[in-house]
Order: sequence, then C-alpha cells, then structure tokens
Amino acid sequence: MTRLTFMLVLLSGLGGCAEVSYYYQAVEGQMQIWNRSRPIAQVIGDTHTSPQVRERLSLVTRMRDFASSELALPDNGSYRKYADLERPFVVWNIFAAAEFSVAPKDWCFPIAGCVGYRGYFNQARAEQFGEALRSQGLDVFVTGIPAYSTLGWFDDPVLNTVMRYPDAELARLIFHELAHQVVYIPGDTVFNESFAVSVELEGVDRWLARDGDPAKRTAFELSEQRKGAFIDLVMKYRASLRALYASAAPDAEKREKKAQTFAAMKAEYLTLKSSWGGFAGYDRFFSRELNNAHLVPVATYSELVPGFRRVLAENGGDFKRFYAAVKEIGKLPKEQRQAKLKAD
Repeated sequence: MTRLTFMLVLLSGLGGCAEVSYYYQAVEGQMQIWNRSRPIAQVIGDTHTSPQVRERLSLVTRMRDFASSELALPDNGSYRKYADLERPFVVWNIFAAAEFSVAPKDWCFPIAGCVGYRGYFNQARAEQFGEALRSQGLDVFVTGIPAYSTLGWFDDPVLNTVMRYPDAELARLIFHELAHQVVYIPGDTVFNESFAVSVELEGVDRWLARDGDPAKRTAFELSEQRKGAFIDLVMKYRASLRALYASAAPDAEKREKKAQTFAAMKAEYLTLKSSWGGFAGYDRFFSRELNNAHLVPVATYSELVPGFRRVLAENGGDFKRFYAAVKEIGKLPKEQRQAKLKAD
C-alpha cells in the first residue's frame, strides 16, 4: 500500500466534518515530514551540511545500527533518514482530565486505538482545541513534543527537533521509538509507553558501556536520578489527589484541597531543586498553573516500567526472549496484564 493510498483509506473511514478536518491536518503534517526527508548518508555527503549536523547524524547511524544488532530492534528504514522541519517541535499534544480525576481523557484513532492524548502538527490548532476542552470544564495541558512515530507503518526519519539532545538522550529516543514497532497494544498507552521506556533505559545503559565514557555515564546517571526524583514527587501527589477525588467530600472542599495539593507539590519541588545545586530542568513543568492533565504524561511513561524491567531480568537480559514474554503478557486482558506487571 502506498503512502497516499494509505492516507486516503484512513480518511475514507471517518465521519463528521470535525474529524475529517483533524485527520487532514495529520495527513498534511505527515506529508511534510516525508517531503523533507533525505537519506542520512546523502545529508552527510552534502557540502552544505554543517559539521555539527554531519557529526550528529554519523552518531545517529551508529546508534541505529546498535539498536538492531545489540537490542534486537527492527532493522528497517526507520531513522535512516533526516528531516529538518525548521521548528522546535514536530507535534503538540493535548492531555485532558476531568476536574476531579487523575484519569486521562482518551481519544480513539484508526490503528493506534484509544490513547490518552490528541496530537496536532500545528500549535495554533492544538491550542484552539485545548481551549474548547477547557470550555467544557476539563483540566487541559498542551505541550510541544520533539519526537514522533508512525509505529512502524512507515520509515520514520530523525528530526532536527532532537539533534541537540545529549548523546544518551538521543540514543534513548531512537531505542524508545523503535520499541513501539516491536510491541504495541492498541488502547493501552501506559503499557506501550512503559514498555518502550524499559527498552530505552536498558539500551542506553548498554550503549554507554560500549561507546560512552565516564563523563557521559556520570551525566546520564545524574539525569536519571533527578528524573526519578521528579517522577516520585509527581506520583506521590497524584496518589493524594486520587484519594481526594474518590472521597465523599463536597465539590467545594475538593476544589480547595486540590489547589492546596498542587501548591504543596510546587513547594516540595523547590526544596528538591535546592538539593540539585540549582539544576532547573523541571522548572518549565512547575512554572505553569498545574492541573490534573499535567500529571497524565508523567504517569503514562513511568507507571509500569519497574514491572517491565523485572520481566527483562527474568529473561536473563536477553531482548528477544524479553520481547516474546511481553507479547504474551500483551495478549492478556488489560486489567490482567497491568496487574501482572505491578505484582512484586
């Protein structure tokens, strides 16, 4: 099936002007990515390519080869091309939740199934949709996303939006997105993202063991420590909010305690930040007026990671056996597979 045929088939199955408009912007965005994509070898050989981009793309090529040879990730055309979109993000995602709920609002799509976010290739359209959700009384979070994947349906290129990442972060991105091509369960975002995070973490550890140096290893471990502390902080207050929302307290009391809880989370972050010597990597998250929707991506990407890492260890660190085990878990009903991964 050609790219254009695929897009036309996708659009033909939709009903309603609003949904057709949404999918057309998705088609336009995807076509722009394809039109700007060139083989990495061609970009490296182009005399107009800057030395910095040439060096980064050479590194990407080594990481891409490592992903298939050492992590048993698909050996295909994904991340063998480069596209400069001339903007800082590829898509803008909208996360939403009810006023008294930490559960995300889901949107359902062909192929991907139901997911806890909705993406736009245009920031203005994303913000407009976010405002419409707010008018319905929902908590909303709109944020730019530097990476994008078609889940293996097409060969995704490396984008300019990630080229300035530190080496370890660039590697984890490539490993993460390729992991989605190995296992993807439509309608279970937490399962899919937590699985991909588990692959990226082990993948980066092995990449640094082979191609890193002590300085890069130290920087990555420090970054992971800070990220872990950030996630623990957010999940702690998410649990408090979930208990609050499940209580029989009147809405007015819930609303007041909700505000107090988010204020307490910000205050505790400042204390945590001071222990980091002033590292400000999470300031952008806390600079906003926080609401339930801000908690969604944090929980989505981390909730089941310990379970997946346990399964990897149970399979001797062998990725092929790990993937086979994860596919078997993926065959279980959603509640059962999540319970299995959460079990001690």
